[in-house]
Amino acid sequence: DVQLQAFGGGLVQAGGSLRLSCFASGFTSDDYAIGWIRQAPGKDREGVACIINSPGNTYYADSVMGRFTISRDKDKNTVYLQMNSLKPEDAGIYYCATGTYYCSDPWYEYDRWGQGTQVTVSS
Repeated sequence: DVQLQAFGGGLVQAGGSLRLSCFASGFTSDDYAIGWIRQAPGKDREGVACIINSPGNTYYADSVMGRFTISRDKDKNTVYLQMNSLKPEDAGIYYCATGTYYCSDPWYEYDRWGQGTQVTVSS
């Protein structure tokens, strides 16, 4: 069974950086996409980044383009989200999730979710 665990959230000042990790296990093939989705208080969930495991194509929401980088380490079964130049509006609970093959698929089609990790950005 596919399982995901997200780690790495915390408190950071605006302009700072954090790296989130998502340990993903249980896949029976290399054909899948993993996305990072965030939810701020009182707002809808937003897909911010996605990576297709093979061949490693990536997708970013406009709101994080140029500041966030998604990557994966196949040997460690881990997907990372490097977040730089953080803004207060980046705060929220960040989830990693999977369930589709393509990053063009919307986040609400993901059917396997890890627990969230809280990101707080102080201004």
